[in-house]
Amino acid sequence: MKKQIVRFTLNGTPREFAVAANDLLLNVIREQEKLTGTKYGCGIGECGACTVHVDGRPVLSCLKLAVEAEGCEVVTIEGLAQGRELDPLQRSFLDNNAVQCGYCTPGMIMIGRTLLDETPNPTEEEVRSHMRGQLCRCTGYASIAKAVMGAGEYETKAFRMPAE
Repeated sequence: MKKQIVRFTLNGTPREFAVAANDLLLNVIREQEKLTGTKYGCGIGECGACTVHVDGRPVLSCLKLAVEAEGCEVVTIEGLAQGRELDPLQRSFLDNNAVQCGYCTPGMIMIGRTLLDETPNPTEEEVRSHMRGQLCRCTGYASIAKAVMGAGEYETKAFRMPAE
């Protein structure tokens, strides 16, 4: 299949990709960029594990063609941290034990980040409503809701990832 060049900004860096017309954004992120934080879950837009931000909005990357990202700003879970400083929501997920197997966690954080950007201090009802469609088979959602609601207290603090 003939490839075409698609240009978009990925996690703050302008990038160029050779893609087929039917290549999914998810596959470009995972296979060409080797950014494996974005997960392949169901492949039909039902679980939310593949959620990324495209121009600031949550998008299921398993349903978006890479060519549709032309000229866009794409942010993955890896792009939320600023260097070695975790995003406050990432820190809150860790501190609130909102991670079990971790497969859904990147999608949960990405959708949670969009809520916090719109509503800095959401209620539990707002969190649960906004995150409807993000599936988790491990946590029962209570710790996830707590992490999203509690992220505001971390917003002004910097949290560094441990040294490797």
